[in-house]
Amino acid sequence: MKRILMLISLCVVVLASCESKKHEKELESNYLVTSPVRKDTLLTNEYVAQVQSIRNIEIRAQERGYLQDIYVDEGELVKKGQVMFRIMPKLYEAEQQKAEAEAEFARIEYQNTKQLADSNVVAPNELAMAKAHYDKAKAELALANVHLDFTTIRAPFDGIVDRLHLKLGSLVDEGDLLTTLSDNSEMWVYYNVPEAEYLEYMDTKNSEDKKEVQLLMANNKTYNQTGIVQTIEGEFNNETGNIAFRATFPNPKGLLRHGETGSVITTIPYKNALLIPQKTTFEVLEKHYVYVVSDENKIEAKEIKIASELPHLYVISDGITEEDKILLEGLRKVRNGDKIEYEFEEPEQVINHLQLYAE
Repeated sequence: MKRILMLISLCVVVLASCESKKHEKELESNYLVTSPVRKDTLLTNEYVAQVQSIRNIEIRAQERGYLQDIYVDEGELVKKGQVMFRIMPKLYEAEQQKAEAEAEFARIEYQNTKQLADSNVVAPNELAMAKAHYDKAKAELALANVHLDFTTIRAPFDGIVDRLHLKLGSLVDEGDLLTTLSDNSEMWVYYNVPEAEYLEYMDTKNSEDKKEVQLLMANNKTYNQTGIVQTIEGEFNNETGNIAFRATFPNPKGLLRHGETGSVITTIPYKNALLIPQKTTFEVLEKHYVYVVSDENKIEAKEIKIASELPHLYVISDGITEEDKILLEGLRKVRNGDKIEYEFEEPEQVINHLQLYAE
C-alpha cells in the first residue's frame, strides 16, 4: 500500500514539473506588444431606418356610384389637379340641373316680390320670406355642384400612384379606398436613438448647424444624397428606451419609395481619442481589462473604461495611457504576474493592419 502511495506522489510531482516546464516554455516565446494611440477619429453609428414619403395619403371616393373611368395606372407620376378617377355622374348631374331650376325659380319669385314690396303692395315680411327661399335654393345648388364635383377625383399634389384597389365598373360606396398617392420629392427617414446618444447629441448640438447623416440602402450601397436631421419626436419609447429622429433626404431621381427600409449612418467626431485594438481586451464579470507590461517585463491586468466602439477598435476613457505597453496577442497563454519576452509593434502599424484586414 505504501509503495502505491509513493508511486502516485511521484507521478503527481512529475506531472506538475512537466506542466511547469510547459508553461515556462510558452512564456519563453516572444509576444507582440503595442501601445494605445491618441488621434482624432470619427465614431460611426448605424441605425435601422424606415423611409416614408413627406406626403402619403389615401385617395377615397366621396360619392356613391359606379366607377366609370380610371385615368391613371399603378406607379404613374401624376401632377396636381390631374383627373385620376370619375364616378358615374348622371345622378348628380340631374340633381344639379334640378337645383339650378329651383334656384332660378326662387330668383324670379324674389325679384317679383321685391317689386311689389317697393310699391307697398306686399308686406316686408313677405319679401323677407322670398329672399330666404332664394338663398336656400342657391345653397342647395352649391351643394349639388359639390356633389357633382366629387364624382371627378383629382390629384391633390404631384405624386406617384400606388396600387389600384377597385376595377373599372365597380360599385363604389362613399369612403371606399381607390388608391394611395405619395409625394416622393423628399423623403422622411425615421430611426431610433438610445437615450444616452440622444443626450450626447443635445449636448453637442449647434442651433446653426444641421446634423448630416447618410442612408445605407437595402443593397448595401450608400444613397447619393445627404440627409439632414430636422425633427426629434417628443417622447421616449418606454419599452425600448429609444427616441425617434427624423432626417429629410432629397429624392430628385425618385429612387426612394415610401415603405423602404435601410440604415442611417451617423458620424461623431472624437478629438484626441485614446484608441486600442479590440483584440487586446478581455472581459471578466462584465468588466473590460487589458494586460499592461511593466518595466520588468511582467504583465498586470488593468481594468479599462470603454467610451465608444469603432470597427476593430475601442475608444478608452480611463484605465491606461498612451505611455503604457499592452499585450496585443497571446492573452490566453499568460497569467497575471507572468514575466514575458516581447517585441514591440508601433500602434499606427497595428491600426493599419486592422484596417487592411477589415477590407
